[in-house]
Amino acid sequence: MNKPVLSITAPATPKSLDDTGLPYVMMRDIVLKTMFRTSLTKLTDIAARVCLPIPQTLEIIDRGREEKLIEAMATMTAGASSDAGFQLTDAGRARALDALGQSEYYGAMPVPLDQYREQIKRQSIRNIQITRRQLKIAMGDLVLPPALMDDLGPAVSAGRSILLYGPPGNGKSSIANGIRAAMGDNIYVPRAILLGGQIMSVYDPTVHRMVRQSDDNPSLLRQTGNRFDNRYVHCERPTVITGGELTLSMLDLTYDNVARTYQAPLQFKAMGGVFIIDDLGRQEEPPQALINRWIVPMEMYYDILALNSGEKIIVPFDTLIIFSTNFHPNEIFDQAALRRIFYKIKIDGPRQEDFLKIFSLVARKRGMPLDEEALIHLLRNRYPEIDNIYSNYQPVFLIDQMIAICEFEGIPYQMTPDLIDRAWKNMFVEDEHIVK
Repeated sequence: MNKPVLSITAPATPKSLDDTGLPYVMMRDIVLKTMFRTSLTKLTDIAARVCLPIPQTLEIIDRGREEKLIEAMATMTAGASSDAGFQLTDAGRARALDALGQSEYYGAMPVPLDQYREQIKRQSIRNIQITRRQLKIAMGDLVLPPALMDDLGPAVSAGRSILLYGPPGNGKSSIANGIRAAMGDNIYVPRAILLGGQIMSVYDPTVHRMVRQSDDNPSLLRQTGNRFDNRYVHCERPTVITGGELTLSMLDLTYDNVARTYQAPLQFKAMGGVFIIDDLGRQEEPPQALINRWIVPMEMYYDILALNSGEKIIVPFDTLIIFSTNFHPNEIFDQAALRRIFYKIKIDGPRQEDFLKIFSLVARKRGMPLDEEALIHLLRNRYPEIDNIYSNYQPVFLIDQMIAICEFEGIPYQMTPDLIDRAWKNMFVEDEHIVK
């Protein structure tokens, strides 16, 4: 796929401890906790775990040695070599335990929020320009009318909120996923953020898909760190998908009382990417309440998160929100809410011509031979029963049903009027009164 032309500047590798933007005591305590929890002793391993270049890691260790918290291992020569070995002193272990009592966080050094703000500007989703061809390729085998592409293209390029609505089974979720695929480029996601003096974990392997990097030679003191700050992870633009399970509490900071650390909310993990709220109207929270939660972020491009102490922190908001619903917007939102959703795009069922294209594509993929008599029977006898209303999901449903019947009966895949009727019975449930 041709990717959008967007050159993203990587976060620079810190050349000094000052460049990290972090207080020395915090960095020292993270190193102590990391050595205590992981039992790492080799300089190279410690540097890799805290995600700092070796020279900066060595500087922290050397200052820790001056404070009698770290000592060189007797079996190894402590010096400029990346093979140098170190261990905690009794005082260092005591300090590590004390620091763990305040926060269990150890490992990668966090990125200060102000530094991350600058990186967000460099990789903003609103900088992306997507062409019609890129969007069409990203939609794969979806058969979409040209008018729909006319609406989708500007909406995606604008990086503003989108509402997809229409009857169920017509590909709203697939279109939302295609929008993400059309972006095609990569961004830098912080492993953790320093937020109001607290550490918030951001990078989540279940959300963020890492781009494979070439490794540096671990024996070298001066490493490139893959040519960017290793406190970040180079990832594809993220996609977070939620459905009926979404609650307002999932959009708040999560505080772990045991570890005394924070986990980023869903929309923060989706920073620089797409946040899809599917099946809007099926959540426990009223749709109007969910939309109200997004009014400030959608209009002002910032969000407000509350720490456990009650302190409010203003954080950037750089996410394309896509709402998808089977309800008519006027049924679930007031006009003020609808005004704040920048693009409202109706996804209708296909015309008969497009329905047949979809049917043919699905049949070819499934290895089901097309039969003219069976198709004519479907169109003339079955679809009038539902007022000739076609949906994108129906070809897949009908063909998979016929395949299941053929496999059960032990016959080659085939399409007949009888098999069409047997498949059709499972697509709908007749209205009837059941005596209890």
